[in-house]
Amino acid sequence: MFEASTDVRPRGVVVQGYEAIDPAVLETFPYEYPGRDVAVDIDTDEFTAVCPWSGLPDFGRVAIRYLPGKKILELRSLKYYLLSFRNVGIYQEHAVNRILEDLVRVVEPQWMEVTLDYKIRGGIHTVCKVSWGGSGRARP
Repeated sequence: MFEASTDVRPRGVVVQGYEAIDPAVLETFPYEYPGRDVAVDIDTDEFTAVCPWSGLPDFGRVAIRYLPGKKILELRSLKYYLLSFRNVGIYQEHAVNRILEDLVRVVEPQWMEVTLDYKIRGGIHTVCKVSWGGSGRARP
């Protein structure tokens, strides 16, 4: 992993490591209609993490789409999970993969896709998208 020099950041800017991300808060409840596919779409524009190099915040919209297996993701717990990224220094491409891995591990969907659409910073717009399932890929 790229190690950023902390002397670039102003004094007082604290960037947390990946250990601050808390997948243990994620909860599910049973899907009462197994065998009947339903696409679940969830999105929020309140995602925040920080650049591991500068400590500056990255703001974005998270969109999650999945086909449940036997479990449904409980939304309040998702909000707390996403909030745990607030001060974590994580690159955008890594954040989207980490979110997908944690959600697949807990929800055990038939298929899932996570998109992070970041606000423009420095004139550059970034959208990261990853998916799991549907093509025989192994569960993360």
